[in-house]
Amino acid sequence: MKFMGYRRNDGKVGIRNYVLILATSVCSNKLAEDISNAVEGSTHINNTFGCCQLGGDARLTLKTVVNTGIHPNVGAVLVVGLGCEGTEPLEVYNEIKKTGKPVEMITIQGEGGTLKAYAKGVSISRKFAQELSLEKKVECDISELILGMECGGSDTTSGLASNPTCGVASDILVGMGGTSILSETTEFIGAEHVVARRGINEKVSQEILDLVRGCEERAMALGEDIRGGQPTPGNIEGGLTSIEEKSLGCIHKSGTAPFQGVLQYADIPAKKGLFIMDTPGQDIESITGMVAGGAQVVIFTTGRGTPTGNPLAPVIKLTGNYHTFKNMEDNIDFDVSEIVSGHKTIKEMGEQLFEEIVEVCNGKITKAEALKHREFCIYKIAPTF
Repeated sequence: MKFMGYRRNDGKVGIRNYVLILATSVCSNKLAEDISNAVEGSTHINNTFGCCQLGGDARLTLKTVVNTGIHPNVGAVLVVGLGCEGTEPLEVYNEIKKTGKPVEMITIQGEGGTLKAYAKGVSISRKFAQELSLEKKVECDISELILGMECGGSDTTSGLASNPTCGVASDILVGMGGTSILSETTEFIGAEHVVARRGINEKVSQEILDLVRGCEERAMALGEDIRGGQPTPGNIEGGLTSIEEKSLGCIHKSGTAPFQGVLQYADIPAKKGLFIMDTPGQDIESITGMVAGGAQVVIFTTGRGTPTGNPLAPVIKLTGNYHTFKNMEDNIDFDVSEIVSGHKTIKEMGEQLFEEIVEVCNGKITKAEALKHREFCIYKIAPTF
């Protein structure tokens, strides 16, 4: 199967063609946002970190920022820094430049203040936007797609309808040689043994078990029991009774394909197939990690409803709860409640969802995109000093 996309210099394929205004730290967020607001065809990230971080936490922020910059939905990048932050603008610039993607850099200190930096940034971004507007889409194979899969605000219909529908779509993509990423390590708890059975080999199966065990051990070291915080109050109100019930529903998003491996947060898959990424249960942090890992499009299943989007990747919202769909029709793209009513099968709705994914790849705007929902937040793994 084919779709029309943008072929990048590094060989990857984008389904959008943004100029990314990339803030390297919280100190340059306002400037990045202002530049983006002035230039049609651009987008920006809200980077709340980037300075006074140590060790693995600092490295994770750098990796996420860089991998966001080299994302295939980005046609050109303007790196925007303060000039003295821990996530060094020059390092980010150099890493992006290695991929052959058009990139420029400004710093507030280097330009002599925000007003001068703003003027230069708008000029550079405007030029990028005009150049990108001349690029033509080319025919691309569906195997070049990476799908991110997320769930949030789950209720009883999530495990019964929307998550299994996502699983069918994921199986179709993986069967065609594409890649899918299952996220949210905290939401495998109680079902990790079921997930581990689907490892491509014993090594991957053990990695899955170790992933969940490590997640729980880190929480215990802080005196907290993750199992005591799940399901959330909203999940309980939606009819979920235990963390095991929630987790068994969550893992249905991954379909039936074997897991090829475990990715760390914001890692880019080195091969095709189905993967698990170690992300938190917080929706926006999780989506940010998968998009930094190269996901060009995201499926977000919800029972209670959510408006969440992303600055780079279109987010397709679906629900199996008819009342939620009617209540939040401005935000939710796809209604699979006919599974619950018995009028459609999971397979039928999964095939329709896959068709929706292809339409979005070909340019259809999701509701989150139309409403400019661009939520972005990097996972934090250690205290700031």
